[in-house]
Amino acid sequence: MLVLSRKVGEKLLIGDDIVVTIIDSRGDGVRIGIDAPRSMKVHRAEVIEAVREANREATDADDAAEQRLRDLLSRRDADTPEPPAPGTPPATDA
Repeated sequence: MLVLSRKVGEKLLIGDDIVVTIIDSRGDGVRIGIDAPRSMKVHRAEVIEAVREANREATDADDAAEQRLRDLLSRRDADTPEPPAPGTPPATDA
């Protein structure tokens, strides 16, 4: 990781077409401006991680719901008698 010191108003160049400008410096943080092509995605890491975690939770919930449905269907199938084979006379209660 490259670590740099910059003052308000100073810029960093990343490649040929990304410029990061230090906008403001406060006691607990720094405000930056990013000038990049529209085709370049720029996201805060914590937002991306929150979306990934939400997707994981949704997938886990889907998996759990699917398993519950499979369990219900297998119980229903176990409680339902097999239909008679074709050509077999119907069963009679005697």
